[in-house]
Amino acid sequence: QLIAETYDLLRHALDLSPDELASVFRQWNEGRLQSYLIEITSHVLAKHDDGASASLVDAIEDEAEQKGTGRWTSQSALELGVPLTGITEAVFARMLSSQKAQRVKAAAILAGPAAAKAHEGLVDDIQEALYASKIVAYAQGFEHLSAGSKEHRWDLDLGALATIWRGGCIIRAKFLDRIKEAYEEAPDLPSLMLAPFFQDALAAAQPAWRRVVKAAVDQGIPIPAFASSLAYYDGYRRARGPANLIQGLRDYFGAHTYHRVDREGAYHTRWAQDGEEVRTD
Repeated sequence: QLIAETYDLLRHALDLSPDELASVFRQWNEGRLQSYLIEITSHVLAKHDDGASASLVDAIEDEAEQKGTGRWTSQSALELGVPLTGITEAVFARMLSSQKAQRVKAAAILAGPAAAKAHEGLVDDIQEALYASKIVAYAQGFEHLSAGSKEHRWDLDLGALATIWRGGCIIRAKFLDRIKEAYEEAPDLPSLMLAPFFQDALAAAQPAWRRVVKAAVDQGIPIPAFASSLAYYDGYRRARGPANLIQGLRDYFGAHTYHRVDREGAYHTRWAQDGEEVRTD
């Protein structure tokens, strides 16, 4: 999904042809983004219909099919309480792509932003954003595996898993070695984002990452995987978020109670009665 969003944004924001995009992905595959999927993306984009100048990718219908793996993975994450936002957004994006007839009608009706000029350096920015978003995707995936291991008593060696995936797997990538090293140094690491190497990489990519999301919004190009990865990163790095209001609202309409920061216990405010707070545990 991240690769598809990269293609979409560069294709429409910079008007790059499939051949030009193939060259971009080919160059990226020679650096830290090196992976099986980046490699084959360059091959797919470079492919032309036999005997024709048109690119094959332009002749392929934009309705993504799915076997159910992503849906099952998202369901498992929900059951384990793991915020697997990247894969879940990818599943939703495929579902939306399958609504072709509705999208065709909506394209003639629903308004979007006025055409905006993409900023200079967008290709380099997307390279940074793609790397950061991949880190988040792997961090979420390994958190999911860790939660499953604890729930089902699998006793998984997460570092060893990264080693296994280096060969014969579609998610094999250059930085799987870095993941192995991170778990060797800290076997109980709660998130890959906290490992020094990935922490520094995410910090360095931040400015470009945010520019990419803004550029896509300005262009009216949906990038749910990029945006959700950045939102996850921002949510994870905050010591205090807005869930306190959610708990207050849940207590108001459903008497679900809440916990306070200044004292122990569970509490409920009698909103529709005398407005007094009572301890419920």
